[in-house]
Amino acid sequence: MSDKITLLDVDKGCKCIVKAVRKRAQFAKRLIEMGLGKGTIIEVERVAPLGDPIEIKVKGYHLSIRKDEARHIEVEKK
Repeated sequence: MSDKITLLDVDKGCKCIVKAVRKRAQFAKRLIEMGLGKGTIIEVERVAPLGDPIEIKVKGYHLSIRKDEARHIEVEKK
């Protein structure tokens, strides 16, 4: 799949692969430290009613990502 989508575009229950983080280096470094590096498989577990936050499962643990952060995480649906 070659369409560029972000974590915001992924529905609850879907698994995807992190392709890139498109924001300043400090933000990208923080996400990598949390396990969201390129090639990481993540699963969207829950999206709050207003879309904020998005809860994901990464490497067996749960993580909440704000909508503003999710729009900078480019993914590919699995």
